[in-house]
Amino acid sequence: MDSAPLRLGIVCYPTFGGSGVVATELGRALAERGHAIHLFSYAPPARMDAFDERIHLHEVTVSSYPLFRYPPYDLALASRLAEVAEDAELDLVHVHYAIPHALAALLVKDLVRPRRFPVVTTLHGTDITVVGQDPSYRRVTRYALERSDAITCVSEFLRLQTLEVFAPSGPVHVIPNFVDTARFRPQCTAAVRTCFSPAGEPVLMHVSNFRPVKRAALAVEAFAHVAARTRATLVMVGDGPDRPACEARAQALGVKDRVRFLGAQAGVEHILPAADLFLLPSEYESFGLAALEAMACGVVPVATRAGGLPEVVRHGVDGLLVEGDVVAGMSEQALALLGDPPRLRAMKRAAREAAEVRFARAPIVDRYEAVYRGVLGRAPAHA
Repeated sequence: MDSAPLRLGIVCYPTFGGSGVVATELGRALAERGHAIHLFSYAPPARMDAFDERIHLHEVTVSSYPLFRYPPYDLALASRLAEVAEDAELDLVHVHYAIPHALAALLVKDLVRPRRFPVVTTLHGTDITVVGQDPSYRRVTRYALERSDAITCVSEFLRLQTLEVFAPSGPVHVIPNFVDTARFRPQCTAAVRTCFSPAGEPVLMHVSNFRPVKRAALAVEAFAHVAARTRATLVMVGDGPDRPACEARAQALGVKDRVRFLGAQAGVEHILPAADLFLLPSEYESFGLAALEAMACGVVPVATRAGGLPEVVRHGVDGLLVEGDVVAGMSEQALALLGDPPRLRAMKRAAREAAEVRFARAPIVDRYEAVYRGVLGRAPAHA
C-alpha cells in the first residue's frame, strides 16, 4: 500500500453517539500515521483531544439570519468545507452520516471544480433506517449514495439494509467499528471499583445517549429483578431525553439507592472496567460500539439480539444475547452468569480477546486507508 501521507477531511456530529466517536477515533489513528487530518463539526467532538496538534478542528458556525426559520447547517458546512479543501489542498473528504454531511460534501465537489474532490460516505445506521427512509429525505439520500465515490457501512446487517432500501449501483464496503485496546482495557483502580461496589458486590453498567431506541429504562427494570435476588449495583452512564424516566423508574421499583446515574462522561474507559456485566437492551443497533468498548475492558455484554449486535457479540462465548421478553431474558441471563464465577471469568477473558483480535484498531484503519487510496487511484467516478 502506498504510504504517502494524505490530507483528509473528516465530517461528523460531535455528540457521544457512535458515528461521532468512530469518526474522531479514526481521525486520531490516521493522524498518528502521519496523515493531515481536518475535522469538521458544529462543536468539538466529545472524544476529541483538544491538545492534539495533529488534528485541525474546523467548527461550523451557522448564521442566525432572521429570514431562516431553521439554521442552514448543511450550507454553512459546505462553505467551510470548500474553503478548507482549497486552502489545505485536501485529497478527499470522509463524511460520517449521509444526511446532511454527504450532500454538503457533494456540493463542494461542484464548488471546487475543476479540482477533483472525492467523497467517501460511511453509513452508521439511522441515516439509512430512519432518516433515509423518511419520504422527505429518501430521494436525496439515494442521490448522496449514488454520487459518493465510495460507500462504507459498519456491519453486514446495515449493508443488506442499504442494498434493500436504496440499491446503490456501486459496492458497499463493510468496515466494522474498532476499539483502541490500549485505551479500553481491563484495568480498574481500586478506588473506582470500591466507589461502585463498597462491599464487593457485582456491578452492572449501561452506557448510552439515553435516546428512546436505547430503551435504557429496560436496563433499570432488568436490574431490579437481579437486585431482588442478589446484592448488586447498577451504574448508568450518559445523558439524554430518557434519563429522567430512568431515574423515575428506579424510584418506582425501589432500587434508587442501588442505581448510580453519572451523566455524560468523557473518560468512560476509566469507568467501564469497574463493571462485571454490561446491559444493552437496545431496540436497534447497527453495530453496538458501546458493547465493543465494554468487551475491550473485560466486561461481558448482555444485549438484545438486534441489528448488527450478533456480529459483535457471540452468544455464550464473549457475551449473551436475548430476544423476546427483554427484561426477563436479561435478568435471567445476568443472574445465571453472576452465579457461575468460573464461567463469568472465562467470558470476560473471551470478551477482551474478541476486542483484541476481531476489532483491533490497526487492521481496520488499514481498510479505511485502502478505500481512500482506491478512490484516489482510479478515474473520477462522477463527472
